Amino acid sequence: MGTHLQNGKNKAVIKSNLKEIHQDLGADTFLCHLKDIANPGGRGFRVGKRERFFIIRKDNKVLGYINICPLQGTPLDWKDDVFLTFKKDYILCATHGAVFEIETGECVGGPCLGRMLVPIKLKVENGKIMLTCSNSIPEIQKDNLF
Repeated sequence: MGTHLQNGKNKAVIKSNLKEIHQDLGADTFLCHLKDIANPGGRGFRVGKRERFFIIRKDNKVLGYINICPLQGTPLDWKDDVFLTFKKDYILCATHGAVFEIETGECVGGPCLGRMLVPIKLKVENGKIMLTCSNSIPEIQKDNLF
């Protein structure tokens, strides 16, 4: 594992075997550019020691959720950055096929009907997607799962 340096300063991204781990810089932690996510599409992230999460892009809007199924407690994606149904109209749990509304994170089909994905707060400024505050990725409460 190595860090990428730019002008002698840590670029805040560490490369691991499969995924980038973004350094947790608190408020305004830069994640990626809007253009880096397909429209519609998704991308998974790791920031420091926080729970893994993902971003869904729909036009110029981005929505973020913790990458944990509220029923199974497993990651939603079956392959890196694949979070949407074939038609790209719902978020899909690869473990048991539940589908979630993109805009709300509510399960609208499958065994966890009515349960919600845990949202995270994001903002887009000048085409850059960033966390909005230092505590924008909440701790997962075990009673919210299973």
